[in-house]
Formats: sequence, C-alpha cells, structure tokens
Amino acid sequence: MKKDTEESVIPGALRRFNRAAGKVVNAVEVSILVFCVASLGILLITNVFARTFFQSIYFAEEVSKFLVMLTTFTGVSYGVRKARHIRMGAFLDAMPPKMEKVFIIFISLVSAVVMGIMAWASWEYLMNAMSKGHMTPALRVPKWTFYIIIPIGFGLACIQYLRTIIKNIIEKDPWQSPDQQSEYEDEEIGGEQI
Repeated sequence: MKKDTEESVIPGALRRFNRAAGKVVNAVEVSILVFCVASLGILLITNVFARTFFQSIYFAEEVSKFLVMLTTFTGVSYGVRKARHIRMGAFLDAMPPKMEKVFIIFISLVSAVVMGIMAWASWEYLMNAMSKGHMTPALRVPKWTFYIIIPIGFGLACIQYLRTIIKNIIEKDPWQSPDQQSEYEDEEIGGEQI
C-alpha cells in the first residue's frame, strides 16, 4: 500500500510542476509575442505616415529589427509548445502508441540538448558582444541589448522540450508537445472548436 502511494505522489508532483512551469512560460511567451507584434505594427504604420507627410522616424529600423528578433526567438519556444515545428508526423502516426511515445521522448531529449547548447553558445556570444561595447547607430544603446532574447528564446525552447518529456512520462498516451496531444487535435480559435 505504501509503494502505491509513493508511485502516485511522483506523477502528481511532476504533473503540478509541469503545469506550473507551463503557465509561467506561456505567460512570458504570449506577453512578448503580443507586445512585439502590436508594437511592430504600430511603429511601421506610424513610420509610413511620418515618412509620407513629415520625416521618417530615425530609429524605426533599429527598433523593428529588435522586435523581429524578439518575435523570432520567442516564437521558437511557442512553436515547440504548440507542436508547430517540422517533424515526421506520418512516420510517428504509423507507429504503435508505445513506440511513438519512445520516439517522441528521444526526439524531445535530443532537441532539448540542442536548444541547451544553442542557449549556451548564444549566451557566450552575448557576453562577447557586451565586452566589445558597440553602440547602435540611431538609438545609441549598447548593441548587446538586442541579443538578450537569443539565449532566452533557446532556453525557453529547451524548457518546452523537457516539459514534453515529462508529459510523455506521466501520461498514458503520447503527446507531441506539452500542450498538444495529437497532430490532428481540434484547435480552439476564438472560443469555437474547428
């Protein structure tokens, strides 16, 4: 009886940890993506009007590059969480569920290691950029501030792959990502199932 209690505690604790980590990472990702897309749209539209009727906004190009970088590297993590990265879905679908789960865990482990290595390499690149002290031409801010998101994005993607592994360990069925069980799962868009 005691062994059954210990076995049910571990998956429960992993499930709670995975859910809590997912909420935090989701909040960070969605906040960054919404802010970047909205800011980029406003900045570019404003710059078009300014250029047409007055004078172009001198820092628009730099800020746009920064927002695109933020969107790209945050989108890496978001894509992992929503299982929207390139994968061999037909190959996995042809497997029995237990073998599919093993392959998903293996692929997620390799991907987590790669994302961890990329996060480490981009951190070293960021530290190198900080040591050089280069400034951006228009805003006159340190160039390294634009590169901060790169290790963060790769780190968040690594966390998402680790969450996928945990999800597949604690759940009976295979999960493509921490939030997506099947490639053909119905998605909710605007409150309606499609």
